[in-house]
Amino acid sequence: MTGTTGSTHLADPRADCVADAAGGVTFDIAGHDSGGAAEPVLVLSRRGAAPADEVRLPLTPAGEGRVRAVLPSTVELAEGHWDVSVAGRPVRPGVRDVRALVDRRPDRSRPVGARVPYPAADGHLAVRAWLRPRHAEAGDLTFGGGGCTVEGLLYGAELGEGAVAEARWGREVRQAPVEGGEDGAFAFTLPYGPLAEPRPDGQRLWQLWLRPAAGAEPVRVARLLDDVWDRRNVFVYPESEGDGFRAAPCYSADNELCVRVGPVA
Repeated sequence: MTGTTGSTHLADPRADCVADAAGGVTFDIAGHDSGGAAEPVLVLSRRGAAPADEVRLPLTPAGEGRVRAVLPSTVELAEGHWDVSVAGRPVRPGVRDVRALVDRRPDRSRPVGARVPYPAADGHLAVRAWLRPRHAEAGDLTFGGGGCTVEGLLYGAELGEGAVAEARWGREVRQAPVEGGEDGAFAFTLPYGPLAEPRPDGQRLWQLWLRPAAGAEPVRVARLLDDVWDRRNVFVYPESEGDGFRAAPCYSADNELCVRVGPVA
C-alpha cells in the first residue's frame, strides 16, 4: 500500500486482537501507511447509541508495517455492541486470541466488566461489552426431577437471610430458595411445573433473577465471564416434558439466563 504526504491511508484494514483477563483488548492492524500528518486513531462506536457514543484510541507503530491500539481495562465501555473503524473504514477481524477470557474470576468488590471482540454479522470487527455493578454469573446447570439446578457466583452483593431465585414472565413471578457457599457461590433448583401454570398456549420466556436477601434489589442471572459473545446457539440444553408443556433453559441475545416454556406440539 502507498501513502500520500499529508494524509493517512488505510486500505482493507484487518485487525488481530488479544483480549486479557483484566478486560483490556489490544488491536494490531496491518496495511497502515504512517506518512500522514494527522494522528491516526482507532474508533469504537456503540451501535444504536443516540447521541453518538465513541471511544477513540491512538494508533502507534508496532513494527512490520503494523500499527497498534490498546483499549485499557480502566476505560469504561457502556453495555452494547461497539463497531471498530479506522479512518472512517470498518475493520475486518483477523486472529482473535480470547483464551484469557475463559473462566475469569474478577474482583468481587468491583463492577463486573466484560469485553469480547467478535466478527459481526456483516463481517466486520466489533466488541461486545457488559458493565454491571452487581452480577450473578451462571455456571453449571444440571437437570432432573422436572427442573434444573443452577450454580454460580455472585458479584457486587452478599447472600443473606431470605435469598431467593426469581423467574419472571411479565407480571408473573415464581420463587425458589437459594443456597449460599464460600466466595459468593450460590445454587438454586427451579422446577418447571410452576412455570407452566396455567397451561401455556404459546411460548413463555421466563427471565431468571437472584434476590440476594429479603428486601434486596434482584440481580440478573447471566453468563458473561468467558469468550462467547452470543450464547443462543452455542449453549443448547435438553428439553423436559411435563403435563401439556415442554421446558428448557436458554440464553438471550444478552447472554442472560432464561427458561423457555411452551405447549407440547
